[in-house]
Amino acid sequence: MVRMPNRRPSRKRPWSAEHPELDVERARGGVRHVDGRDGQWTVRRVTGDKSYTCPACHQQIPPGTPHVVAWQRDVVGGEAAGLEARRHWHSSCFDRRERLR
Repeated sequence: MVRMPNRRPSRKRPWSAEHPELDVERARGGVRHVDGRDGQWTVRRVTGDKSYTCPACHQQIPPGTPHVVAWQRDVVGGEAAGLEARRHWHSSCFDRRERLR
């Protein structure tokens, strides 16, 4: 007969401690939905392996730089059409996009 070892409490989280709060954005793979005056957007955090031009400031986003890819969800043709027209933005440029218009 094989005896199973007794289970011990985890050292990472004691039995009496509460579970940590779930980071929903991380669980979704960095995808979030943003509603603004300029419409509904799907936004994903990425680190690209090539250079992109930000549509807001027209500056280059160098390879390896963390940034966001965003597309509108409420365009004619639906989210699939918005996905085809997606753009790579500096994170700060995307966050202030409504003020630039």
